[in-house]
Amino acid sequence: DKVNGGKADSLNLGLNVAKCEFFCGIDADSLLESDALLRAVSVMLDHQVQSIASGGNICPVNGCDVELGSLDSIALPHKFLARLQSLEYIRSFMTGRIGWARMNLLLIISGAFGVFHRDRTIATGGYLTKSGKYHKDTVGEDMELVVRLSRYMRERRLPYRVQYASNANCWTEVPEKWKVLRRQRDRWHRGLIDILLFHSSMIGNPRYGRLGLIGMPYYFLFELLGPFVEAQGLLFVFIGALMGLINLPIALALFTSTILMGIMVSLSSLFISEFDRALYTNKDMLRLIWMAIIENFGVRQVISLWRVSAYFSAMRKNRGWGAQVRTGFKAASAQTKTK
Repeated sequence: DKVNGGKADSLNLGLNVAKCEFFCGIDADSLLESDALLRAVSVMLDHQVQSIASGGNICPVNGCDVELGSLDSIALPHKFLARLQSLEYIRSFMTGRIGWARMNLLLIISGAFGVFHRDRTIATGGYLTKSGKYHKDTVGEDMELVVRLSRYMRERRLPYRVQYASNANCWTEVPEKWKVLRRQRDRWHRGLIDILLFHSSMIGNPRYGRLGLIGMPYYFLFELLGPFVEAQGLLFVFIGALMGLINLPIALALFTSTILMGIMVSLSSLFISEFDRALYTNKDMLRLIWMAIIENFGVRQVISLWRVSAYFSAMRKNRGWGAQVRTGFKAASAQTKTK
């Protein structure tokens, strides 16, 4: 028996006994579609340049029927927050990761489902743990590994690719309560802060090519500092409106254009995703379209404030994951089983 050393330590244990060229890391609350692993690996073999990592789509399993460890039927989650995350995941993967992968600047592969080159991962020291090569823990072990692998290859001037398989689907449980979602987003942003500080020498460094001049600066400016800028803007607009310092028609026009832009990005991601995968019914699509509208009025702002609060958690050196509440998979109904 092994003493519980956390997720990264457990993954390192699996890495130590792995024998093949690639290994796959998945979360315990996640399910892979039957061909997901094949699709994720196939994109790594299709290129003459060595692929060091590959990831697929992450989809909320909440609301789906699960039978004997496999998806029996796909449906949109019933709970409001889980539905919002369904749209959020679609937008993140379809508009973000495809583009970053095309430029070979993909720095995030979800810990729920990722395939990595075994020898390269071992050469970089495996997943980051306090007992490992760098004597450091992080709650963002998935992104940190991708950044470190990319850094390793760049420093040695070795050609490489980080791939994204848009047709490899992994279904995972997402939070359905505000408190649990807040802990998750706090942990994610603390992980981002930790990673960017640990690899700060890469930001703006031409030695790392596009990775140092585009990829890392993007995460620093827009992902790390973005919540601060948004929260500050909301605060200044509110104070300015109270003091009569803002032209309300112009402010309203700018606010409306921002909301419409957010809706447009969400809807385009949704339609592209559904055209590519066709997962949801027409009724579920209408629900997701509604989510694309209402998420801009309060929810997005609240999540930005949570990300700001993560800075204070990081300053308190809170390195824990927090309590993870799991509801478990929904079993297929008897009627479904007889079909």
